[in-house]
Amino acid sequence: MREDGEGRFVLTGRAEVAAIVVTYGSAADLGRLIQGLRTEAQDVVLRVIVADNSPDDATLGVARAHPDVIAVPTHGNLGYAGGVNVGLQYVGDAESVLILNPDLRVHAGALRTLLGRLRADPDRGVVVPRIVDETGATSFSLFREPAVLRALGDAVLGPLWPGRPAALSECVRDRRAYTREQDVDWATGAAVLFSERAVAAVGEWDERFFLYSEETDILRRVRDAGLAVRYVPDAVVAHSQGGSGSSPALEALLEVNRVRYVRKHAPRRAALYRAAVVVGAAMRAPRSERHRRLLDVLRDDRGWHDLPAATWRGSGSAHAAIVIPAYNEAAVIERTLARLAEPAAAGSIEVVVVCNGCTDDTAARASTFPGVRVVELAEGSKPNAINAGIARTAARPVLVLDADIELSSAAIPGLVRALRAPGAVGGRPPFEYDLARTDPWVRSYYRARSRMPAMSSALWGAGVYALTREGAARVTPLPPVTADDVYVDRRVRPAEKRIPPLAPVRVRVPRTARALLDTLVRVRRGPAQQGVDTGDSTARQLLRTATSAPHAWDAAVYAAFALLARRRATSAQARWERDGSTRIATA
Repeated sequence: MREDGEGRFVLTGRAEVAAIVVTYGSAADLGRLIQGLRTEAQDVVLRVIVADNSPDDATLGVARAHPDVIAVPTHGNLGYAGGVNVGLQYVGDAESVLILNPDLRVHAGALRTLLGRLRADPDRGVVVPRIVDETGATSFSLFREPAVLRALGDAVLGPLWPGRPAALSECVRDRRAYTREQDVDWATGAAVLFSERAVAAVGEWDERFFLYSEETDILRRVRDAGLAVRYVPDAVVAHSQGGSGSSPALEALLEVNRVRYVRKHAPRRAALYRAAVVVGAAMRAPRSERHRRLLDVLRDDRGWHDLPAATWRGSGSAHAAIVIPAYNEAAVIERTLARLAEPAAAGSIEVVVVCNGCTDDTAARASTFPGVRVVELAEGSKPNAINAGIARTAARPVLVLDADIELSSAAIPGLVRALRAPGAVGGRPPFEYDLARTDPWVRSYYRARSRMPAMSSALWGAGVYALTREGAARVTPLPPVTADDVYVDRRVRPAEKRIPPLAPVRVRVPRTARALLDTLVRVRRGPAQQGVDTGDSTARQLLRTATSAPHAWDAAVYAAFALLARRRATSAQARWERDGSTRIATA
């Protein structure tokens, strides 16, 4: 116990606990949390980091009133996971990392108790406290791994049978369980203490979960790393939920992210899990307008991209450059630039649209966006357009973005962080296929493609790739190749690639089997022109994905399309070719 009165936080040196507090409009709550942490700092060497997502400076003002608190603006609303990832950059030398909600009150001795339990077992990666409400009653904060039967039990039985067996509920509702120390699957992310080993094992939080399910995901990854998640009832925090809010859109996001989580970790059961969640909404829809709206969202995932998501405006200095080669892209260029408009206008990114060989008004449309520069070339050549764009930018990394790909501005800071890591040369965000309005053959092909390991490790396929200064110097000037992303991928070694867990870009795919075949013929020409033939490795990967009858069917469809495309592919000059079915004019 320190004898100098009020506890002080350390800014440098070794900390026993580095606490990251992610805030959004939390000025009314943050001061009380900090004062409570000062009591803990009398007994624990504590570093405090506030990562603020707020749209104004009120919360930062509270944090900055404490000179020993590290106050960090995220320059947008990156969500909970994104805020944690920003905070992790300021942890420094720390034995453990504590993630806290700003509307918590830490009971005396809680951090020392949690730290002691974490130290007690080297295979313990996370410890979580007991959470009580404002009346002192223990809250339900422990959960089991999501499963179809559990989701169905929660959907059908709900509050009718609170004491149902573990197989029929994701939430641990037996109050006796909250009185004993035990290993658990996961717990609410309001207060979670990670060991240094766990932080190193799991890395950054997955930013595809803007809010909700991010703690389910990170604690699943802790368990997958062979480390335990321990519940410690002797450590107590009070959660007032004064800084929390809800809305129909956030309620929909909560349910949608449950499905997204299962799609990530158990894709073979995702359709059944989604059906169970839909059943729950459908049973309550006749009596509730809120559940009717929720049911509409769950049934049709075309609207999922319109749910609340991360945003980023940047700090006003150029963090990265974005080059968009464009050939008659009037139908889509505004849709693409709208995602980048705020940081471009603020000067937080350089954006250069290189119109090459255009005969439409792509240049005029792009020029209406503040902060966007337009370069016009007479010749229609994508490699030349990329070369010209990169030569006209100064900031690095530089992102090369296809004109029909919508890159969320919120993915930029995470990608920049990843490419600043030692040894990084090239990278990209994750991607997902937009299969809305596609025919069954197309859906089958892309389901098989998404299961292949190469899709998660190559720089091609996303419609966007990024290069550090070294990477840009290594690959430019691009030669007259058809597939620039394949060319770039071959010149970046596997250990030099970074694909951080960010919100994925949405790749629009051909809608019909004919359009898909035409696209594959074109795509095949690029690797063939560069002497790349991945037929054998693709076949091996495809066979490994055929683990069930539906997956085998998808693999067979994929193989049939690939063989037809290979047969039809012929040599071609380096010129613009593309699938017109993805260029749908915006209103």
